[in-house]
Amino acid sequence: MSCSNAAIDEVSASRRRLMANAIGVVESLSVTGPPAPRSRAESYSPDFQVCLPYHGAFVWHVGRDDVLADPNRVLFVAGDEGFRLSRPVPGGYAELIITVHRHVLAEVLGVSERLLGNHTLFRERSRQAETGLQRLGAWCLHHGSRQRDDLAGEEWVVAFLRAAVTAPSASAELSPSTARLVARAKAYVSANVSTPMRLAQIARAVGTSPAYLTTVFRRLEGRPLHKYVVQLRLARALVELPRASDLTTLACELGFSNHSHFTAVFRRAFGCTPSAFRESTRLPNKSARSAAAR
Repeated sequence: MSCSNAAIDEVSASRRRLMANAIGVVESLSVTGPPAPRSRAESYSPDFQVCLPYHGAFVWHVGRDDVLADPNRVLFVAGDEGFRLSRPVPGGYAELIITVHRHVLAEVLGVSERLLGNHTLFRERSRQAETGLQRLGAWCLHHGSRQRDDLAGEEWVVAFLRAAVTAPSASAELSPSTARLVARAKAYVSANVSTPMRLAQIARAVGTSPAYLTTVFRRLEGRPLHKYVVQLRLARALVELPRASDLTTLACELGFSNHSHFTAVFRRAFGCTPSAFRESTRLPNKSARSAAAR
């Protein structure tokens, strides 16, 4: 998400523009550094933005909400609203930032521009990122900076917006303390996503029982913890595959038991094998329409 220089100067950050067209601007922000507490300086974005983390995790402190952002969440940032950030896991984070012209965002959401800040999405702050949205994000990350067709880029932005706003919302409202427990569990699995994990291990790390964690995680996220972990690994695979030379090694680094397991899970989620996806990132650009259709 866009933030002031005061917030960026505290860490090592790089920002790269991937696309700019009549619909909006798409950027990639990468932040590196050790875990860090909530930033002292408040920041804000002057624009409404939709953000998709694709590496690591951070906490977005906005209003009374503490939103843990990882590659399984899409974030909705209201313009001119102050926030702070913290980084609970090592390795930093990276995200796509989509800044869309307000009239386009208002049309997609079916509201007037003056009511954008009151829309449910900007009150909820975040929603679950489905695999289709993650794949759209990966397409832009790998192809966006080489995209020379403005029409294709504009179509991509609209397709991304529509996929983001139709993502499912949280399944249940839980007490603030229980929501914080689930957030700690997400931070823990984000920090250890490459290693095999057991339910008791995660529960012990966040200070609860395996049975209770299983129940509240599913109630809040609408899916079991193990599927949440698998989708985190798949999101990382979308980023790492273009530069992977050995898929067996990558499968193990991502936390899958072997190459066959990785291939089966990836095909089920994205409709193609990891090797086919890797080759698609090395071919000449296809249109954003075809990327959105897959």
